This record gives sequence, C-alpha cells and structure tokens, in this order.
Amino acid sequence: MLIRRPPDLLPSEITPEPLARGRRALLKGLGAGAALAGLGLPQISQAGSLGTLRPSPLSSDEKLTPLKSVTGYNNFYEFGTDKEDPARHAPGRLKTRPWTVTVEGEIKRPRTFSIDDLLKLAPLEERIYRMRCVEGWSMVIPWVGFPLAELIRQVEPNGEARFVEFVTLADPQQMPGVRSPLLDWPYVEGLRLDEAQHPLTLLAVGLYGEVLPAQNGAPIRLVVPWKYGFKSAKSIVRIRFVREQPRSTWMKAGPSEYGFYSNVNPAVDHPRWSQATERRIGEFIKRKTLPFNGYADQVAGLYSGMDLRRFF
Repeated sequence: MLIRRPPDLLPSEITPEPLARGRRALLKGLGAGAALAGLGLPQISQAGSLGTLRPSPLSSDEKLTPLKSVTGYNNFYEFGTDKEDPARHAPGRLKTRPWTVTVEGEIKRPRTFSIDDLLKLAPLEERIYRMRCVEGWSMVIPWVGFPLAELIRQVEPNGEARFVEFVTLADPQQMPGVRSPLLDWPYVEGLRLDEAQHPLTLLAVGLYGEVLPAQNGAPIRLVVPWKYGFKSAKSIVRIRFVREQPRSTWMKAGPSEYGFYSNVNPAVDHPRWSQATERRIGEFIKRKTLPFNGYADQVAGLYSGMDLRRFF
C-alpha cells in the first residue's frame, strides 16, 4: 500500500535544520531509561496555586489555548526534540527547589536571588499573551509573572549596559538532551536593554493560575510576546548585563535562519517556510500572522528606522 505524504505538513513536523542533523546524537544521549519513559502519555505536572493575581490591562481577550495543550505540546530540547518529550521527561526530573538566579555584569547591585526572593519582587499578574512559534504554530497562554523591568530596577544597570543575556540550566543529570551535542549548551538568549525594560516583557513563574510546570520552563522563564517563542528562555539561572550583543544559541546553530531580534514578521519568511500564516493549536484553518504578533502598537517604536529584513 502506498502511503502518500500530506500536501500540507503540520507545523509540528517541521524540524529546524540543526536539529535534523543532530537528532541521532540526541537519541543516544537520552539513553534507554528515557526511551522507556517516553512510552507513557504526556503528564501535566502537579502544581500549586499562586493565589490572588492582579489582572493586567496588557492581556489579550482571545480564546485561551487549553491547559492540556499548553503543558503537553512544547519545545524544550533539554528534554527531547519531540513536542511531547518535555511533558514526559521534565516532571519529577527537573528540581526547581532550591533555585537561584544570579544577576551580574554592568550593574550597580549584583545579586543572587532565590526563587522565593523573585516571587516577592512585585505583585504577580496574570498576562494573557499570544505566543507564536517560529515553526508556524501559535497559542494563547495565561501566564503569571511580573515585569522584567522590576528586576532591572532592583539591580540598577550602569551606563555601559546595552544588552541583557539570559543563561539557562544545563544539567545532564536532570536534562537528558544536554548530553548530546545537538546545541551549544547551556541555552543562551538575549535582548536589547530597552526591549528587556518594555512593559510587555515578563518573567513568568506560572500559567493558568498555577506554579509553572517543569515542561514549560519552571521555575522561572522569560516571555517576550512580540518575538518568536524560542527567544523566551526557560529555567533561567543567570542574567547578565553586557555591552556587546549576546550570541544566542540558535544564532550559533543556524545564523541564516535565526537572527538576534527574531521579531514576528509575516513579511520575512524563514528560509525553509513561509511566516505569513500560522496554525493556532486546536484550530484547523490557518490564520494570518500579525506583525510583531499583534503587539505592533506597543513595540514597533523600538525598531524605528531599522531594516527589519536585515535585522531579523
């Protein structure tokens, strides 16, 4: 029997070229134990309520993506390359207490925060944001967190700070994917300082009113809703204020495919697929992708005068 390939591949079937080259190495790194764990169904990690949350005027009023999809369909390559791998492997393996985030670099007040310190920095808000993956799928997620600008205010960047670098956990004992040379670990991302200070930029500690699940980047992650999802670093352990533009992990892996800015731009295609449309998880018909993921009114001014085809 001849089985024909569907004419329109699902976004979940798109594998970034660097991952395709390294998938065999990753599978070796996962080992037999992880392979057996992968036989089970994705699990939603058990989490505690974050209590009363302040609503945000920055929230979208769009229909939420179901919790099961938000926690069961993820990219978190430290736990595997399939969308279901993080939900299979992260809960029970990723230890989120104790947890510290070291903040250093071009700042007046370097400090190491415990996760509990961070939870007390500012009132927690629910922020309902659109999330657009570079692969062409999207969600609407009710994050819980506080503006990154609140942390920046605490540490007081000096006049030399122009960029903020985010470094994530890379522990091969907890994260089987880190055992492979698939990417240059640890995972590193970066923002311009003004992007980091923008009111939309969030440090998330939860979603759907609960503590952030392991597979979604617990215990603390970045959320930058006008950029492709890979810019929002998960399980952050270090934040550095630097003079020079950081070289992020995906820039190293595929510089022609993943630029530093990575703003959602339907007019600039990925080299191997169009970015003009997206498929919202739970829907069958594609919808048009909005410039800056629908946040143009708030953030377009950050890039005034820039060639967004060159600075993609």
